[in-house]
Amino acid sequence: MEKRRLGRSNLMVSPICFGGNVFGWTVDEAASFRLLDAFLEAGFNFIDTADVYSRWAPGNTGGESESIIGKWMKARGNRDAVVIATKVGSEMGPGRKGLSKKHVRESVEASLRRLQTDHIDLYQSHRDDPETPQSETLSTYAELIDEGKVRAIGASNFSATRLREALDTSAKMGLPRYETLQPLYNLFDRSELEGDLEKVCLDNAISVISYSSLASGFLTGKYRSERDFGKSVRGGRMGNYLNERGLRILAALDQVAIHHGSTPAQVALAWLMARPGIAAPIASATSLDQLQDLIAAARLRLEPSDIEKLDRAGKVTAAA
Repeated sequence: MEKRRLGRSNLMVSPICFGGNVFGWTVDEAASFRLLDAFLEAGFNFIDTADVYSRWAPGNTGGESESIIGKWMKARGNRDAVVIATKVGSEMGPGRKGLSKKHVRESVEASLRRLQTDHIDLYQSHRDDPETPQSETLSTYAELIDEGKVRAIGASNFSATRLREALDTSAKMGLPRYETLQPLYNLFDRSELEGDLEKVCLDNAISVISYSSLASGFLTGKYRSERDFGKSVRGGRMGNYLNERGLRILAALDQVAIHHGSTPAQVALAWLMARPGIAAPIASATSLDQLQDLIAAARLRLEPSDIEKLDRAGKVTAAA
């Protein structure tokens, strides 16, 4: 399995990252263990989660995903075989959010307990916190790295301006820098990353680990009309994608998939893996069949003509 370096860190990861947002939400503990076992057995090692996963589900309080991953690592004794990325900053309850030293300190200890480990490989700022000086956040991360509780840090949902400011602060103060960026990015949702933000990442060797890499499942081809919205709990989001441009993208994915004897999901992920600066798209699976798509995508090599066709279909201004 090809491994890719995250930024300038020592972390080497598989070209696809398993999105742990489904654990404790749409996938129970037993099924989560089966999926993680199969993912690791296929040669992959990169798992992304967050303290807030999955607080939005009825009956949950947050931390469910981390707890399942922690139980799995404990049961399998495989901590050193995986790279665990988690996040801090999203609201966990009244007054419990942001990137202040106090909240980061409290949150990292809670995440370590749930993950049943003494270190987090990649600790990410889940979202920007304009009320906390970046120097305070980065200084706190420096302490955690010095203590061996964190190996590297990353940012998620940062603008180009704020990411550049963070890099400047790190350089001027001799603090750890963000080695990764986790933005919304896929063949349909391209505006957040492409442009200034992508340039900051490429210019500074910051690795991109895109989330919603399959556009909440739209790019699998499962949702072709409003009648399909009931196929999953994410179906309600498909109205944002099921338009002329979305159908054009699905048609291009179908054409490339037929050419390679693959699936639209595999092609959509392969397109991401071929993009400059992307280390590993994040994708979730709720069944072993879905997981096979992720595994096969890592072996798929698109031709330049395939990429051109997909790019043309995905452009906002492209003709029908």
